Amino acid sequence: MLAQTQGFSPAREDSVLLAGLFKKYQQQYKVDLDKIPSKNKKDLVELYQLRWKNIQDKFDQKEIFTDTRAQEYLDRLVSVIRQGNPSVAAANFSCYFSRSYIPNASYIGEGIILFNMGLFEKLDDESQVAFVLCHEIAHYLLQHSENNIRQYVAAINSEEVQAELRRIKGSAYGKREQLEKLVKGLTFNSRRHSRDHEAQADSMAVELMRNTGFALPGALSALALLDTIDKDSLNMSRCLPGLFNAPEYPFRSKWIAHDEGLLGGHAKINDGEMADSLKTHPDCRKRIGLLSSLMKGWSQPVAKRFVVDSITFASLRNAFHYETIEYAYLSDQYTESLFLTLGLLQTKTNDAYLITQVGRLLNSLYSAQKSHTLSRKTDLPSPGYPANYNLLLQFVQNLYLEDLAAISYYYLKQYHPQMDMYLPFRNTYQESEKLVKD
Repeated sequence: MLAQTQGFSPAREDSVLLAGLFKKYQQQYKVDLDKIPSKNKKDLVELYQLRWKNIQDKFDQKEIFTDTRAQEYLDRLVSVIRQGNPSVAAANFSCYFSRSYIPNASYIGEGIILFNMGLFEKLDDESQVAFVLCHEIAHYLLQHSENNIRQYVAAINSEEVQAELRRIKGSAYGKREQLEKLVKGLTFNSRRHSRDHEAQADSMAVELMRNTGFALPGALSALALLDTIDKDSLNMSRCLPGLFNAPEYPFRSKWIAHDEGLLGGHAKINDGEMADSLKTHPDCRKRIGLLSSLMKGWSQPVAKRFVVDSITFASLRNAFHYETIEYAYLSDQYTESLFLTLGLLQTKTNDAYLITQVGRLLNSLYSAQKSHTLSRKTDLPSPGYPANYNLLLQFVQNLYLEDLAAISYYYLKQYHPQMDMYLPFRNTYQESEKLVKD
């Protein structure tokens, strides 16, 4: 079995740049706090603090990607949008790539738009990228985040809600149930407003795209892709036995077994509406219908799938598959990293980095289990997860220390010594040798 001996090398992190950006946005946050009106100020400040905490976490967790080439490319894409739209040209926002594998993009406040690598790597062309960027720019321009905060605070402080809270406080029984019902109502209204905001952002996004050279059909194809983006094609029940069935340590069916009784098994969500609401991107079909009606009869003098640089697009999309794997691992998200690794390994079967990463993760799972920290670095099966991911989680939970050590060692042994020229592989293989002898 031959494999390449040159593996992927993650981009270096620019800690000085990250620190500078954090300081810049922290100062902006303090300025924004001073502008909060006096009415209901305490509640408003509390929510702005929560939003800032989320931003701070992005910096603390080093989620923002600092690679110069990637940032320059993203800036060029945004520049095309700015040049075609005077309303955007002077707007004070910045876009960054996030190292997260989650297929999403978001405006997180303080003029920061994050484009997750996990979404970028799944897109087909720059027109789809442009729609995503325009959608998040629209959220920023329409101040949806700020409006949500103001609307929630206004609702919770309204006389109607306050009177209901006083009534619940004075009631003798069922206080908890009554409070839950009240909160559920507020949450439902908030969700409805949020979905209205998505439609508004879609509409503005295509208006912004219309003034650029990016092809408008990219908006519809992007939404169609988002509708199915949570579906995974990895057949874990075949993948695991196929990879970890060494003659010296054959695969055992009990490693992926789970109880099917009342308290066992992997529960499933059968409600279609609930399943859609749990998607990373719900309501995509409705959004496609609305945009199709809006854009009916529209034309563009010049429309291209690629406007900036198709070669850099393809290069970054490929690199981001690996960067998300590496970031998940460095963030102690071992099962997420393993799932991503196994998925990519299905098409890149002789990839040195991926082969090494499988062993690296199994060795790390061994260390975590031995130090009783496995629960901090792995997920547990849940109805909200895809079936294939749940099976991987069950696999990890079922393994004993000796299983983890042996599976890692015999998996890597297939590629020894032909891959020893790749230093990370050699180090990982030697570590697995030590673990299997413990």
